[in-house]
Amino acid sequence: MGGYYVKIYYNIKLNDEGAKTLKKNPGRVKEVNNELKNMGVEVLDQYAVLGNFDFLSIVEADDETKITKAIVEIASRGSIKTVTYKVMEIDEFIKALK
Repeated sequence: MGGYYVKIYYNIKLNDEGAKTLKKNPGRVKEVNNELKNMGVEVLDQYAVLGNFDFLSIVEADDETKITKAIVEIASRGSIKTVTYKVMEIDEFIKALK
């Protein structure tokens, strides 16, 4: 991806329905990543998490509204809850404070 892009981190917590789906079809995670790509959101990294959340995804798009729309679309299906964080590179952060 070239130009200006927004990077967002979001934590995903599966509910019971999401856990059942994942157990039946572990590849569903990659299918959702492809759906996100079709919505203009690139999954840069993704991790399974042992803790309060089940996954951590790092995504990027050319504007925040694409990410917001995509996350709402996926969450509206009823199998996950998300917590979203907008992140900033440390040099960008320091520059913003000057």
